[in-house]
Amino acid sequence: MSLAGRPTSKDVAQEAGVSQSTVSLVLGGKWAGRVSPATAHSVRSAAERLGYRPNQAARNLRLGTTRTVLLMVPTLSAPFFGPVYTGAARVAARNGFGVVVSTWPDDAVGPADSPFAAPDEAIDGILASSMAVDALGGFRGTPAVMLDSGPAGGPDGERVPTVDFGVADGMRAIAAHLAALGHRRIGHVGAAVDQWTFHARGDALASAAAALPGGVLTRATCAIDVTSAKEAAGRLLDAPERPTALVCDDDLIAAGAYKAARARGLDVPADLSVTGFDDVLLATALEPELTTVRLPAEELGAQGMTTLLDLLSGGRPSPRVLPGELVVRESTAPPPPDPPDPPST
Repeated sequence: MSLAGRPTSKDVAQEAGVSQSTVSLVLGGKWAGRVSPATAHSVRSAAERLGYRPNQAARNLRLGTTRTVLLMVPTLSAPFFGPVYTGAARVAARNGFGVVVSTWPDDAVGPADSPFAAPDEAIDGILASSMAVDALGGFRGTPAVMLDSGPAGGPDGERVPTVDFGVADGMRAIAAHLAALGHRRIGHVGAAVDQWTFHARGDALASAAAALPGGVLTRATCAIDVTSAKEAAGRLLDAPERPTALVCDDDLIAAGAYKAARARGLDVPADLSVTGFDDVLLATALEPELTTVRLPAEELGAQGMTTLLDLLSGGRPSPRVLPGELVVRESTAPPPPDPPDPPST
C-alpha cells in the first residue's frame, strides 16, 4: 500500500499479479484484444478489493481531455431545463464525464460567450438547448449537439447532430383534440421568443386551423411570463368574437390565460378551453388541471448526451426526434353554444 494510505495502480498490479501497464489497459477500457477476459476480471476484482480509484485528473492530462461537457440553456429559471440537465448528467456520469451549465439568454445577439477563459481547453463537447446554431460560432472546432433547436448546419456549414422534440406533431394533436370537441374559433397565445421550437409550434397550429372547416385563428404574443401572458390572452378575449379555446405555447403562458379568463368572469373550461405545452409540474398545480403536450425533457438530455458521446467517439450520429404526448385533463371541453341571433324587426 502507498505511504499515503491510498491504493495505487502499482498496488492493484501486485494484487492481481500483472504489470501496471495491464492495469492501465483494463481500467482504461482498452484491454479488448490485448488482455484476456480472465486477466481483465482479475484486475477489476483486485481494484475493487483494494478500493482503488483512478486519478481522473492525471488520466485526463495524459489523454488531453477534460471529460467535461458544457450544457447551454436559455435560462435556469424555467422548470423545463432542470430535467434536461438531469438526463444529460445521468448518461455523462455513467461514462465518466461531468456536465457544467451555462445560460444563453433569449434576447442575446451574436455568438455565445464561453464561461471559460479558454473554451477549447476546458470542455470536450457542447450540448446546446433551444438556441440558434449560429450562437456556437465562438466554439468552432468543439464537437456539439443541438437540442430542441431544429435541423441546421453549423457555423462553417458542417452538419451539427440534432435531438429534437416532435413539437409540430404535438401542436397538431392539440388542434385535432379541440376540433373534435367542436372548437372553431381558436386563439394562439404565442411565445415572443425567436427559437425554432416556437416557430414550429406556431406554424403547425396555423396550418391545422386553416385546414379546419370554418376555422378562425387569432394570435397574440407575449414573454414566457404569467403577467405578459395574461395581457396577451386578454387582448384575444376582448375581441368582438372571442375565441372559444386558447392554445398556449407553454404551460406558464397557460397560467396567464387562466388569469385573463377569470378576470373577465369566464369559467375554464365551461366558457373557455385552455391548453398548454411541455407538461411541467405547473400543469397539475393549476385548477382545473391543464390539457397539454408532454415533452420528455429528461430523455432529451439523455439522448443528447448519448449522441454527443457517439460524436466524440468518431461516429456520425443521425438526427433524432422524440415524440410528445397529448395529455388531456380538465381544462378542455366542448365550446359553449353561440348566443341566438337577435330577432329581426
